[in-house]
Amino acid sequence: MIRLIGFYDYTVILTYLSVISAVSGMVHASRGAFTAAIIRLIFSGVCDMFDGTVARSKKNRTPDEKSFGIQIDSLCDVISFGVFPVMLCYFMGMSRWIGRAILALYILGAVTRLGFFNVLEINRQKTEDGTNKYFRGMPVTMVSFFLPLAYLIGLMLPTRANVAVIHVVMAAMAFLFVWDIRIPKYDLSKLFSPRKKERRRKSAA
Repeated sequence: MIRLIGFYDYTVILTYLSVISAVSGMVHASRGAFTAAIIRLIFSGVCDMFDGTVARSKKNRTPDEKSFGIQIDSLCDVISFGVFPVMLCYFMGMSRWIGRAILALYILGAVTRLGFFNVLEINRQKTEDGTNKYFRGMPVTMVSFFLPLAYLIGLMLPTRANVAVIHVVMAAMAFLFVWDIRIPKYDLSKLFSPRKKERRRKSAA
């Protein structure tokens, strides 16, 4: 019987969909289909928003399963929100030396942020359950919001101004990834908790 390494269950589906979407987006970007690539970046971001909530919905996860979830999520994020945006921006006009320098700083900031997150999260889960209450540094996932926004704004501007906007956004994000500020984190599971509480009250009554 053939055995595979890793952990395979529904908790990683959204994470894998995110990275598959990113690879598809890179193909579109290389062909100049920037709108299609941007749509895939947004889809990757949506998947990442909910993958943690889905993972925590599985009860009695082993320590190895939890650690695997942390590692695989960050590894996929390197592709979805690190490599993918870099390739997309390169093809959209950040191909000169200043653009390449910004993209280099961006990917360094992204991998540093993700590596630091892994250390914090592994240590946190040793002492407490649930989700963290805040981020330290801006999450790399936010590129799936700010880059599409910059792209939409750029459609209304001349080509040079459009490219300049993308340069500024990517440079700012490279810094925000590693700036040690605390950003409040909203737990998406709270979207469903009011209904659960209401049902419990009704059943108790």
